[in-house]
Amino acid sequence: MVIGIKDLAKLFAITIVSCCAVFVCSLFLNYNIDVVGIKDEITTPQGMIMYDAQVASGKVVVGVSGGCLVVTTVIMLIFYVKNYIDSHGKELGILKALGYSRFHVAKHFWIFGMSVLIGSVLGYIGAFVYMPTFYEVQNNKGLFPQMSPQLHLLLAFSLIILPTVFFMLLAVLYAFFKMKSPAISLLKEVQKVKVKISNDEKKEFPFLMDLRKNTLRSRRILVFFVGFSAFCFSAMTQMSMSMDDLASESFSWMIISIGLILAFMTLLMSLTSVVKANTKTIAMMKVFGYSEKECSHSILGCYRPVSYIGFAIGTAYQYFLLRIMVDVVFADFENMSEYGFDYKALAISLVTFVAAYEFILYFYSRKIGKLPVKSIMLE
Repeated sequence: MVIGIKDLAKLFAITIVSCCAVFVCSLFLNYNIDVVGIKDEITTPQGMIMYDAQVASGKVVVGVSGGCLVVTTVIMLIFYVKNYIDSHGKELGILKALGYSRFHVAKHFWIFGMSVLIGSVLGYIGAFVYMPTFYEVQNNKGLFPQMSPQLHLLLAFSLIILPTVFFMLLAVLYAFFKMKSPAISLLKEVQKVKVKISNDEKKEFPFLMDLRKNTLRSRRILVFFVGFSAFCFSAMTQMSMSMDDLASESFSWMIISIGLILAFMTLLMSLTSVVKANTKTIAMMKVFGYSEKECSHSILGCYRPVSYIGFAIGTAYQYFLLRIMVDVVFADFENMSEYGFDYKALAISLVTFVAAYEFILYFYSRKIGKLPVKSIMLE
């Protein structure tokens, strides 16, 4: 079985998410390890309060942000492995028909984990380059003795090698599970679909409304990615603007950069997959006289409510996270600024999100309009 470079290039989104996860975790975990080493040298009460607050906040950031990014990477990897098996069912079916075992075929999917290795290495290198600046920012009040970043090999092993091995095994195991179908089913590219009859399905809906509902139901993992992209945009942009008085400017820029990268990567990936998965449906709609606007509204427009729900969840998430940081982690710190909900940040973030999201939808609508009907129907 050959997994080509073109197939691996599609894993770029996983590389980016892995890079962001390791970058954030490396900064805070490395800092926590180093600052614990100088705990005995901190002599002032204010310094000890800051020490406890920074160690606690580091754990919160790594646990919440790192955990969220790891879960996202797991879902992305499963999505790409499933997508590869669905689109290469005939080749995989031939291999099974020739007598190759499921494990023999599935073990080649370890290479999907290489995207995590590349992202983890880049994230760790980027974090180590940024660490001197990060350490200065963390000690900008001069409450700690001067310290420089130290290389911790066990941390590097835990953030690079262990995740890579885990995701390689995950790719192999999921591929092994997915290929339990008989060879004839893979050759015919038959996909199992769970059919659940609900009261709504007993009713008759107009064609376009029914198409929108089925588009959402058939690819629920893409619903997650669209919602997650809006969540990242909302949470990270508002958090960075709300943290002007709570953290440094460089820290705010780091947060907004990671948020925008994750948001646009996942949104572009999901919408590209939506258009690709519905090319034949779009072609048939064009044959029956539906306009470009109607095609776009039925295929892409159904994700608009999902994106706004994701934006709302991101808004609530960043507020409660900052609330916890101020009221719990930094509760004993005397000079801590008061924090309240930032309506200005919400307005700026919402307007920017709507403009960016609608522009991207317009771009993909134009892409739908240019899909060649004849070549699609001949496939």
